[in-house]
Amino acid sequence: MADTPSSAFRGGATVRLVEAPSDITTTPEWTDLLAVPRPAHLRELFAADPGRAERYVVTAAELRIDYSKQRIDDAVLAALLAVARAAGVEQRRDAMLAGEPINVTEDRAVLHTALRAPAGVAMGPRGPDGEVVDAVPGVHDVLGRMGAFAERVRSGSWEGATGKRIRTVVNIGIGGSDLGPAMAYRALAAFAHPDIECRFVANVDGAAISAAIDDLDPAETLFVISSKTFTTIETLTNARTARAWLVDALGPSVDARVAVASHFVAVSTNAEEVAEFGIDTANMFGFWEWVGGRYSVDSAIGLSLMIAIGAAAFAEFLAGFRAVDEHFATEPLERNGPALLGMIGVWNRNVLGFATKAVLPYAEELARFPAYLQQLDMESNGKSVRLDGSPVGTATGPIVWGEPGTNGQHAFYQLLHQGTEIVPADFIGFANPSHPHREHHDLLVANLIAQTEALASGRDRPDEPWRSFMGNRPTTTILAPELTPSVLGSLIALYEHIVFVQGVVWGIDSFDQWGVELGKELANRITPELTGPADAVARGQHDPSTAALIDWYRANRRA
Repeated sequence: MADTPSSAFRGGATVRLVEAPSDITTTPEWTDLLAVPRPAHLRELFAADPGRAERYVVTAAELRIDYSKQRIDDAVLAALLAVARAAGVEQRRDAMLAGEPINVTEDRAVLHTALRAPAGVAMGPRGPDGEVVDAVPGVHDVLGRMGAFAERVRSGSWEGATGKRIRTVVNIGIGGSDLGPAMAYRALAAFAHPDIECRFVANVDGAAISAAIDDLDPAETLFVISSKTFTTIETLTNARTARAWLVDALGPSVDARVAVASHFVAVSTNAEEVAEFGIDTANMFGFWEWVGGRYSVDSAIGLSLMIAIGAAAFAEFLAGFRAVDEHFATEPLERNGPALLGMIGVWNRNVLGFATKAVLPYAEELARFPAYLQQLDMESNGKSVRLDGSPVGTATGPIVWGEPGTNGQHAFYQLLHQGTEIVPADFIGFANPSHPHREHHDLLVANLIAQTEALASGRDRPDEPWRSFMGNRPTTTILAPELTPSVLGSLIALYEHIVFVQGVVWGIDSFDQWGVELGKELANRITPELTGPADAVARGQHDPSTAALIDWYRANRRA
């Protein structure tokens, strides 16, 4: 048998662990954590122990992670790591990497790490006899097909129905099928093909599809329709609008079937629905049920990104993920970046009571990164029941938000510095910019460093209390030499594993998302009530407010 993922990462045997663990809040380790003395003000901590500036730093791949400005000390760290071990973080990590079905509510393995595994490393879900059903060859087969297709588009050898080369790629998806590639495309704009633009449509609001296509030449436009099931209503509504626009714009001289086959490709696993739409299934790129949408940017969902940056840069992107995967899998918890940051997040959320977390990238290219992490974190850990269905014993996922660079300083930093709510923040920056304006970049990084110092140390002005800054506001600073494809992959993987660690501690399933279902079901029921005859309104099935909203819309809607 091929090496298992655990042996590939760790050199040991796999551990089967898919059952619900004990409620961490009932353990003596949790009791000890709550009892640990709260550390002094950060000013005092640094004055008493300047060495914390070096000791509380860890390197993961190309990332330098400084957590010395968090409100922790050695006693807190020791208690947090004891909780991590009591919760089984290491065992559940190994179970995930070994392909065990740790997504218990859907009985699925969780193997986004296999998307960036090198050829020859066996990773995949467990078969009925416990053997690894190696998924890595299939992953590399899809990557090879993606690379060949991307090269055809980039070189101009993929032509539209009228013989023109493709100059605009429009990615139509929603959730992870949009946020990941849209964020990464913007982040890696410096590496993108100079003659190909990518646009992204997610919202079912018609303004979104109009803004994306109205000024385009359809003969030079390629649509990538991303939907695992090819039934997502928002995505299919936008895709049908795009198809109608394309066929109408190209006119009767171009056969509609040829137009669609030449200008549409699919990222999906539902060949029947893809073919029914009119897309040639030879131009369908698949992925697997063990890839959650918010963990899928490094799968075929990243096709538009690969077209933009090329297969070689996409491979570097995957290598960045893999480097942090290996760090997470092999480093002891004391030097493990995702484990440390995950447990510090538990400290902030559950012990210090901080309900939100800001992600503040000092790089305009990462403008969409906070939104990407909103989905990653809040869809994963926004849960109130444990793996066995019992209520959680403590608060779970934080509210994640943020804006890039100095924009935020002139918007919400007032509250960060002097407000009554304390908001832990991650600052992300780079030594070198992707642009030639060095003076701008030096000023940008000066602001990043200054903000972390101000938030930590504060300033006393007893004679002018409005000028006083409390300080003692916790931050983590993540730095890298430059924002490259590999560094972006490492950043994403870092946060993926932080979310995983916290989900393990809270005893929840970080890989389902049942919370999005009810609203979708109700929307499907209400849609015909908005547009159908008067007797289509099922009044007895709605509360009075909902029924009144439907009536108002019907009365004011223009056909």
